[in-house]
Formats: sequence, structure tokens, C-alpha cells
Amino acid sequence: MKTTVAKKEEQKQWYVVDAKDLVLGRLAVKIANVLRGRYKPTYTPNVDCGDHVIVINAEKIRVTGKKETDKEYMFYTGYVGGEKYVSLSEFRKRKPEFIIENAVRGMMPKNKLASAMLKKLHVYAGAEHPHAAQQPKPFNF
Repeated sequence: MKTTVAKKEEQKQWYVVDAKDLVLGRLAVKIANVLRGRYKPTYTPNVDCGDHVIVINAEKIRVTGKKETDKEYMFYTGYVGGEKYVSLSEFRKRKPEFIIENAVRGMMPKNKLASAMLKKLHVYAGAEHPHAAQQPKPFNF
């Protein structure tokens, strides 16, 4: 038997995902697997062998239960009393891209390789994206 190890020089594919009416957590798992390359037969954990993912319609993502009002993101400034909580519904109005980016970031490994993989994630609130030249294919889940 022969073990194949992925090379960094492999050509990266571009995929487009329409997030309209998809559940946030389930979509984030699938996006994280594409960014890492988990669906490829040549997957190697210590090599960035994943592909680029373009997510459109981030503002129309769906969450289950009472997460729309109850889920809060916590930020800390580093000063005493500097905790700040922002609800998911507030982020949906202000910056809907953050919701998907944060969910995918939480499902990636906590190392330098993950930050390189997250640079291949492109999230847009509306249905338009500027990556038509890369000829992205729709990713079938």
C-alpha cells in the first residue's frame, strides 16, 4: 500500500455557495471541510489542500430555535469593564458576513494553518460577488 501526501502546489478550485435559507451551523461545517480539503482523497492534515469558497446571501442565513434573539457574541477590549455583548440580530443588520465567518472560524483548527485557510473564505451579504473571473462552480452538499 502507498500513502499519498498532498502537495501545496496543487491547483485550487473555486466554489460558490448560496446561503439563502440554509442553517448556519450545518453550512459552517461543510464550508470548513471544503476549506480544509477534507472531501478530497488526498487530504493531508498538515497541508493546506483546501479550495476557495465564496458565500453569497449571508444576510439570509437561517438559525434554529431562539438564537436570533438569545445568541450573543462577546468582545473584550482588555480594559476593566470592557466586555461588550452583541446579539445575532444586531449583527444581521450591521455586518451579516461576520456571522458566517465567525461560525467557520470556530470549526477550524486553532493554529497558523487555519488562518491561511480562512483567507480562502469570501463572504458577501448580497447575491453579487466580484470573483466571476475565477469561474466558481456551485458546490453540491
